[in-house]
Amino acid sequence: MTNNKNNIANQSPTDMSRRSFLRSLGIMAGSAAVLSSAPWLSSCSGAKVAATGDRRARIGLIGTGSRGQYHLHNLKAMPHAEVVALCDIYEPHLKEAHEIFPDAKTYTDYRALLDDKDVDGVIIVTPLGSHAPITLDALDAGKHVFCEKAMALTLDQCRQVYDKYTNCDNVLFYCMQRMYDEKYIKGVAMIKDGLIGDVVGMRCHWFRNADWRRECPSPELERLINWRLYRATSGGLMTELASHQLEVCSWVTGKMPSRIMGMGDIVYWKDGREVYDNVNVIYKYADGRTISYESLISNKYNGMEDQILGKDGTMNLATGLYYLENDTSRSGIKQLLSSVKESVFDVIPAAGPSWRPETADAYVPHPILDGPMHVNHGQSTIGVSLDGSEAILSAFCDACITGERAKNVVEEAYASTVLCLLGNLAMEQGTTIDFPDEYKIPYMHF
Repeated sequence: MTNNKNNIANQSPTDMSRRSFLRSLGIMAGSAAVLSSAPWLSSCSGAKVAATGDRRARIGLIGTGSRGQYHLHNLKAMPHAEVVALCDIYEPHLKEAHEIFPDAKTYTDYRALLDDKDVDGVIIVTPLGSHAPITLDALDAGKHVFCEKAMALTLDQCRQVYDKYTNCDNVLFYCMQRMYDEKYIKGVAMIKDGLIGDVVGMRCHWFRNADWRRECPSPELERLINWRLYRATSGGLMTELASHQLEVCSWVTGKMPSRIMGMGDIVYWKDGREVYDNVNVIYKYADGRTISYESLISNKYNGMEDQILGKDGTMNLATGLYYLENDTSRSGIKQLLSSVKESVFDVIPAAGPSWRPETADAYVPHPILDGPMHVNHGQSTIGVSLDGSEAILSAFCDACITGERAKNVVEEAYASTVLCLLGNLAMEQGTTIDFPDEYKIPYMHF
């Protein structure tokens, strides 16, 4: 313990800032429980960060739209990163990005950027349909790669990327930011430590009320600007939203569902789009457990939640709270309820607890983290602060310097993307699908 304290004291302010979220999880003190449930964090240890010294990762960004610019602003605050190149086929976005990094070279062809010897790693923030082709070209060019989710538009592309990765030495990250979100990291560790008992099911949903449409300056740019609405470039709600939540389920269980069924349709936004605006998918494991997934973009009342259901409690990772089935604690709300006859209330007259009508009692919310906690309600289509996006991007920049891969990040991204694409396939075919053998990888357990 003394050595760890000395190491922390000797770190520069930069190192302290970059590792602050890890310290709070106890990793600097050697938290075996956290590292066991999130092994990718082992590449972020203080000693490994210190080994990078004053070196900087030279970054090229491909795709300078709103999400790309979100990453650029985060990179601007990272002293171990230097953005040296920018690329986009849409000039207005490229111009805006160049204003953020005026010294960066600009390109309109990503292949020219990949030929740039001054670029160590690339960040791909393009429409989903181009994720796999650009990733494969970048790995072939010897670049380290950070790509937005999902991994690819098709199952075959996922397999191609995974096979390429396993046969090269490059670093590859996908922006599965929940894997670097402090409340998720600690919450999953608590689940695996038995806090909520045996996991008996999972319920995830993501609701918004917006058409997903961006303003388009001219008709010929419609499919470029609004790529999320068309099947040639998008997997819809599954790849854009569910990919994050299904990854969490894989992370928690350490297993993959064996059967997939679902229904989807265009219910409200009948504006020429091709992808569903309403999806319901059930993923069934071999042991009988299920993931119930639902998303729609014409009602936001229920927001976003990632519920892990245990025999002894429920962990809502998205909200950073857990609830126990047999809770002996007495919060202020609990005391209020106990002082009133059970039959008085139909709903809880305060925010926070969940109502149990069958017992006329309330679940007491317990925070996963001590102190302030950042909660993302899922309404931003660009990104929010402190949701893990900065942390995983920082880890990628470290990896560009050290060449060390983050354990399981690619495998988790592969698993979640394949589940999303199989969900789409089940909805389109109106059938129950067994997980295809040709897309199984050694990391998966069924």
